[in-house]
Amino acid sequence: MVRLDVITTRGGDAGETSLGDGARVRKDALRVEAYGTVDELNACLGLLRLHLSGEADAMAARVQNDLFDLGADLCVPGTGEDRLRVSDAQSLRLERELEAMNARIPPLRSFVLPGGSPGAAHAHLARTVARRAERLLVALAAEEAVNPAALRYLNRLSDHLFVLGRHLNDDGARDVAWVPGAAR
Repeated sequence: MVRLDVITTRGGDAGETSLGDGARVRKDALRVEAYGTVDELNACLGLLRLHLSGEADAMAARVQNDLFDLGADLCVPGTGEDRLRVSDAQSLRLERELEAMNARIPPLRSFVLPGGSPGAAHAHLARTVARRAERLLVALAAEEAVNPAALRYLNRLSDHLFVLGRHLNDDGARDVAWVPGAAR
């Protein structure tokens, strides 16, 4: 169980932070950027949940917990099984949820613009942050060992958030279609 008695430690005052294994690194290290962006994504999910209820809210709550798992995974270098790691079961759950939502939504005939409803707009914002986290994780994986299930999870999550946005737009009825060149 996690217990946080002291929040202000002053340990980061010189621009360094501790990883989960105790190693000290600069706060702008790629690994810290990656799990910091996952934390930002979790905050976006918190805002999204203000517009959700029922099963959509339950899905988002599961994702928030997954994102803490992902942060715990990323804050410890390596891919060993001795620490909490994201698993493919979490990505498979996202796929099942995504497929269930998408089955009720008509196919796209255009790209969609973020918006339509407040919930959909927040889902699209979360999707873009998920994509940024994924790009950072790809960059980190080029330099260090990274759990491949973590990469799959972020990729699946951005798809999930896109479909959730369409679901929140009355199953696509309120989607805002992109009209190429419309503002010329």
